[in-house]
Amino acid sequence: MLEGGAAEVAQRCVAEGGFAGRAGADLAESDGLLVLIVGRPRSARDSAPVTARALLARWQERGRALLGELHGPFALAVLDRRRRTLTLAIDRLGIHSLAFAVGPRGAVFATRADRVAAHPEVAAALSPQGLFHYLYFYQVPAPGTVFHGVEKLLPAEWVEIDACGGVARGFYWRLAYRDAPRHDFVEQRARFHGLLRESMARARGEDAVAAFLSGGTDSSTVAGVLTELQGTPARTYSIGFAAEGFDEMEYARLAARHFGLDAREYYLTPDDVLATIPLIATTYDEPFANESAVSAYHCARLAAADGYRVMLGGDGGDEIFGGNERYAKQGVFELYGALPAPLRRGLVDPLAALPGMGAWWGGRKLQSYVRQARIPLPERMESYNFVHRQPLAEMFTADFLAAIDPEAPAALLRDPYNRAASDSYINRMLHLDLKFTLADNDLRKVSAMAAAAGVEVRYPLIDDAMVEFSGEVPPDWKVRRGYLRWFFKRALKGYLPDAIIDKSKHGFGLPFGVWVREHGPLRERVSDRLADSQRRGWLQPGYVERLRRAHEAEHATYFGKMLWVLVTLEEWLDAQPDRVVRLHD
Repeated sequence: MLEGGAAEVAQRCVAEGGFAGRAGADLAESDGLLVLIVGRPRSARDSAPVTARALLARWQERGRALLGELHGPFALAVLDRRRRTLTLAIDRLGIHSLAFAVGPRGAVFATRADRVAAHPEVAAALSPQGLFHYLYFYQVPAPGTVFHGVEKLLPAEWVEIDACGGVARGFYWRLAYRDAPRHDFVEQRARFHGLLRESMARARGEDAVAAFLSGGTDSSTVAGVLTELQGTPARTYSIGFAAEGFDEMEYARLAARHFGLDAREYYLTPDDVLATIPLIATTYDEPFANESAVSAYHCARLAAADGYRVMLGGDGGDEIFGGNERYAKQGVFELYGALPAPLRRGLVDPLAALPGMGAWWGGRKLQSYVRQARIPLPERMESYNFVHRQPLAEMFTADFLAAIDPEAPAALLRDPYNRAASDSYINRMLHLDLKFTLADNDLRKVSAMAAAAGVEVRYPLIDDAMVEFSGEVPPDWKVRRGYLRWFFKRALKGYLPDAIIDKSKHGFGLPFGVWVREHGPLRERVSDRLADSQRRGWLQPGYVERLRRAHEAEHATYFGKMLWVLVTLEEWLDAQPDRVVRLHD
């Protein structure tokens, strides 16, 4: 609240956990200025974390300009009684989060959206648009939330709220991208190796740390450098699956042998999934459907049982160095736009439109290619989105559709894509994924479930210095003629085993759809939750049944993903107070 007791509300936020983060909250107050900070912020000139008292003194001198000098993960709130303003900000990559709502009597903020929604001055109902975004993206991307009237900050964003409820917002930092080619690979490789060890040292700090190990390039690199820095084998934790096509433990074992790691393994079972589903529902402040949350939790749980309170994650490498397959795939479609207009209009388009082209395989491929290539980025990337691919009227009821804007997801995607300081479609897609894939999804997945196990996760590959360096890596060093992460992999040639460098991306994917078919108790739990979903009145009565039949008769993994999305939503709704589980009119 900005009126009558700002300090008291801030103190209560800390006491109740509303502003409590994985590293605890720090508070300082002086001369009408109150600063709350959570995380591990540091200044450019000092590697040690900055305290709230030090931030307060510097805020008095620099004001909001101070934000551009902060590095590392943090969430910050500054209450200024003299100016009667509240300023909120989060770190550059969105490792930490903040949510807020503005009402007639003031503003409420917390690190969790559900805490804001539950405040008596907010008492927010569910947002139909937020629910639609959840079903579309499998999470609710910032700046929206699943609660009506509650918003989240974007990475590197500041928000200032005045005493009249006016809201101003902006960004204190954006990543500078280099589009021009460069020809100094040897020098840049040396810089990269130096930064890698500096970033790892900052993330490790003075703590005893363990590491996640999937056997991919990122987690293997983190484990290898950690072993180097500490002079003893790094303790790592890996998850396996007794399901064909999902288990990649062989690569984790390869990394363990290569670096001499102190490796621990755990094979997840359907019973583990069944036991973890309720925990996921109570851990997240909004419905969240990345099924790898199960794996993240059990890795962290094992580490916590062995006495570790800090783990290092390899998340972020794909989003800064160009490792997601869609970057190469979209390059194929971008070739269409690069053709001279007369060639497109005079040859390719007429050829694709010839009668009978759809009757043979090559003709259908050409027509599909032209159809997709004509869609601009970033919307084209949604061609395979589960919700985007089907008529919405066949999935949602008329009343639900009347309450939402079905074009809103496209607008959310265009924002970070168009804000990128680059003309390269590769860099623009990377900038979009820094927000959607990393901040909205992967970081929330790992950090929240590890915290549920009592573990803090730090991410050395998205150390600010490493991220800024990645911006200097030109697009053709990120994706070179369809080869992903060209610079990163070439720079680590000889450090990582070739088999890990050359493997396809996988991670900790969960065989949920397969296990639902095979495991009776899990299938029964899913069936019960689908029945609950049908009674909500949001989805068409026949949609859930068609989804169930498709999962049984067709592709278990593909249709199992949407089953997980619906089950996770129902579990989350079931864990909410009764006042929350109603739609805003």
